[in-house]
Amino acid sequence: MRHGKKGNHLGRTASHRKAMLSNMASSLIIHKRIETTLAKAKELRKYVEPLLTRAKEDSTHNRRVVFSYLNDKESTKELFGVVSDKIASRPGGYTRIIKLGSRLGDAAETALIELVDFNDALLLANADKPAKTRRSRRGGAKKDETGVAAAAPVKKEDHPVVAEAEPVADEAPATNDEAAENNESPESTTEKE
Repeated sequence: MRHGKKGNHLGRTASHRKAMLSNMASSLIIHKRIETTLAKAKELRKYVEPLLTRAKEDSTHNRRVVFSYLNDKESTKELFGVVSDKIASRPGGYTRIIKLGSRLGDAAETALIELVDFNDALLLANADKPAKTRRSRRGGAKKDETGVAAAAPVKKEDHPVVAEAEPVADEAPATNDEAAENNESPESTTEKE
């Protein structure tokens, strides 16, 4: 019985599963995103996220531990070089799984697993958006005795005084008499302006 055993064996022997996850983790680190089945992507996330956490602190011990899981010098070097710099400030959740639908041949659910900090299109889209402000329905600004919200004092240096120019009189729209002289309807004169 396998009561309480959460891991998915993916229909493979232990050695095959370990080798497959190692290869997939190396590919994910080098290419930043890979397409696979949903079940494999979920298992890969559990396999690779602790390695990414270890890469945040570059020490000989962490490099040896990560290399024992990946068995690939290039991916280990990439992980401790480029990837660790990008994920240094992130407290976890380094990967994202996006479902793609079912595969044509065997109807297996496919998914895209990617490193969150390396999706350039999404990062650029988020950079263009203004920062979200948190809106709360509870309580507003503190009010003083008069019932008006207290405002911060304004310095004169912050807002220079600009002299107002005299308003220039706009040309009046053509009257019916002037429109008749020009053989135009009054409606057409207003459209031109």
